[in-house]
Amino acid sequence: MAPSASNPKNKLSRPAALAIHLFFAMYSLLCIIPVLLIVMVSISDEATVVREGYQFFPSAFSVDAYAFLFEDARQIVRSYGISIFVTVTGTLLSLIIMALYAYPISRSDFPHAKPFTFFVFFTMLFGGGLVPWYLVYVQMLGLKDNIWSLILPLMISAFFVLIMRTFFITTIPTAVLESAKIDGAGELVIFARIVLPLSLPVLATVALFQTLTYWNDWFLSLVFITKDANITVQYLMYKTMLNIQFLANNSTAAAAIAAAGGTFKFPSETVRMAMVIVGIGPIIFAYPFFQKYFVKGLTVGAVKG
Repeated sequence: MAPSASNPKNKLSRPAALAIHLFFAMYSLLCIIPVLLIVMVSISDEATVVREGYQFFPSAFSVDAYAFLFEDARQIVRSYGISIFVTVTGTLLSLIIMALYAYPISRSDFPHAKPFTFFVFFTMLFGGGLVPWYLVYVQMLGLKDNIWSLILPLMISAFFVLIMRTFFITTIPTAVLESAKIDGAGELVIFARIVLPLSLPVLATVALFQTLTYWNDWFLSLVFITKDANITVQYLMYKTMLNIQFLANNSTAAAAIAAAGGTFKFPSETVRMAMVIVGIGPIIFAYPFFQKYFVKGLTVGAVKG
């Protein structure tokens, strides 16, 4: 008997569906609970945290950690702007360049596909080292204290290029490309109007990872940027944390501050959590944005019989 619409053949039994839902509910809680703990600690009183430890329901609340961080609100806002510009611009440029590289080497009629594939694969095995890498960007390209020094080094990932190449080979129908050629479409038209719309799943995946890479990067600011006007928010939080640790562990510095008439008191424990919240806030919105394109890409690129 053929399965009915109300009772499909592959429908899970009620106990199996309940077990799967419980598993993913528990897994989601394990991801959410640490974030909730960080939020609660960041709005806790410093003395309470030191005395009672981290708690979901602290006995005393305080926003001193955020007040401490935002004493220099102008610098934080500027660093946020730098991070957003670097993330958006870097992700878009990296997607375009990697897709333009991966598509030709995925074509069997491209005579130099193998040498170019080996060239990008070779970069995964061997690197020039930190010093030559630094000299290329500073001496040859002159990108010291330049915002492009935060974008160019992360723009190309050989691993993502090979992933895109594999996706183009296994997913894009050759017959569709040949039909477009017969109809008079050029390579750029085929790439823009056929290949890219059918490749939204891999593009969204690579874009998500590139977004996380650019947003979380602080090392490039450490290496190339010396002016506070061009540092990212992640490096700003890193510098703030180092300063807090230095003052907390250096009795000489504390004595010098006290001798100068300053006050040596800041929420060292809660400010750590506040910095985490400040750093991860905007990137949370990237996940639902890319999720929409995951679903759209799967439906657009599906093969219908």
